Amino acid sequence: MPVSTYPRRPLTSGGSPVPPLALGSWNTWDRMPHAEAAAMIRRAVELDAGFFDVAYYNMGPHAENSKTDILFGQALRASGVDRSDIVLCGKLWLWDWPNQGFGAQLRESLDRAGLDRFDTLVVGDYLAAPDVGRLVADVNELIDEGLVDSWGINNWRIEETRAALAAAEAEGLVGPGFAQLKYGIARRSMAEGAAYGPLFIDGTLTLQASDVFEGGILATGRMPQRKIGADVGGIREQVLAIYPDVERVAAEFGVTPAALGIAFCLANPATSNVLFGASRLEQLEQNHEALALARDHGVEVRAALEDFGVDRAVRDDGAW
Repeated sequence: MPVSTYPRRPLTSGGSPVPPLALGSWNTWDRMPHAEAAAMIRRAVELDAGFFDVAYYNMGPHAENSKTDILFGQALRASGVDRSDIVLCGKLWLWDWPNQGFGAQLRESLDRAGLDRFDTLVVGDYLAAPDVGRLVADVNELIDEGLVDSWGINNWRIEETRAALAAAEAEGLVGPGFAQLKYGIARRSMAEGAAYGPLFIDGTLTLQASDVFEGGILATGRMPQRKIGADVGGIREQVLAIYPDVERVAAEFGVTPAALGIAFCLANPATSNVLFGASRLEQLEQNHEALALARDHGVEVRAALEDFGVDRAVRDDGAW
């Protein structure tokens, strides 16, 4: 059974509570041997991190032909964990939609990972605004087919998010239930600003925090050599500059900088869970310490990091 040191929250309104920690797949499962990946999955379930984001990176900026999803599926089967003990989140890309339809995308993703369905999914970001009405209808076809139960959005502009919610309500369809947004100690404007904030406050959406460590910068104090997420607002050097203070505060609480960053996100009542990457079991164990820290000292963590946000000049509506 999971080590439940932090209360679970639903990912969508009326949905079942989900693990507070979530493991991402980008540059993750392809960075460890097969046996270690299987062990990571088993331990994640024990540490209440049995929520797995499984994506096929094959389009647009992510046209990488990565095998991380295939490797995850192999490790999941080898792990021996029960399907009912985990939550699986898929991803749909908009870069070539609707030329490549959602049904074809999802089936290919499921087939590659050796899965029969996802519990939820995230519809990715975009360059040009999509036909939101058609998008909502297409996602609901997947729900009707039993391939997924719910869905959320990834770093959308607020106008498209609100349009999707309105289209779903007008047609009696399932709308997005959560927003996967860049959020962490240094980057707060979108998740805490005036655009998305009201939707979190009234319960229309929950927040799934992602890119919490800014590509690893706030976990290690180093600028990674590998490809990392977009630097919205061009603030990455400022993020790097606050690392020594983040490290100092983490030491004061007796945790790693990564665990501090996760606890900061969890202490926001809007947060359903925190998505991060881990390529070593040691990282997962250390990150699990964030649960007790957020539970027992969440208010103090938020207070200690109050002035660490460096994206105050970055728009909060998701317009890049």
